Amino acid sequence: MFKENARILFQGDSITHGGRSNDNDRNHNMGHGYPQMLAGRIGADFPNKNYSFFNRGISGNKSVDLYARIKEDIIDINPDVLSLLIGVNDILFKFNNNSKTPANEYEKTYNQIIHQTKLKFPNIKLILCEPFSLPVGNVLLNWKAWKEELEISRQVVKKIAKLNNAIFVPLQIEFDLACTKANAEYWIWDGVHPTPAGHELIVRAWLKALN
Repeated sequence: MFKENARILFQGDSITHGGRSNDNDRNHNMGHGYPQMLAGRIGADFPNKNYSFFNRGISGNKSVDLYARIKEDIIDINPDVLSLLIGVNDILFKFNNNSKTPANEYEKTYNQIIHQTKLKFPNIKLILCEPFSLPVGNVLLNWKAWKEELEISRQVVKKIAKLNNAIFVPLQIEFDLACTKANAEYWIWDGVHPTPAGHELIVRAWLKALN
């Protein structure tokens, strides 16, 4: 899957954070979401590879917040693999603050994150996950506008992945298809944060894209 002794970093916002601890306690420092689930599955399947897993997602972060901490939480970790899921808070910020943020700011910042990372690690494997949402809670109240903003962000990530020969992980389609089996709240309880079943959807899509 990855080279021996690979350092695998999961980066993003609260969806990645998953209530992780800030210490080296292996029982808690991966959180309780998709990074922990992937680390468990990959680690169990490839015990001879001696992989190291890191979760540096921070709740509430927008793309600009992640860029501001790129040295400490990406560069200094010296990753061989970077899995990135960021963008939903950029959308939330627009609606909650009635922001007039230009549509291209997310793309500009995302590109800067990737550029600075590749500048330091030219051979890094990038796994870029698109932001996603479902019409639940406050998101439902403004779903039409949410879908429009979400589509812009999704296309940005897809474009950047293609330009950088990165692995692109489509997630919205997985959640949309899942809603044919159970209601939206079953997968994303507040329109933004996945339930345990929703995190499993991310895990499956991530592994599918990788393979």
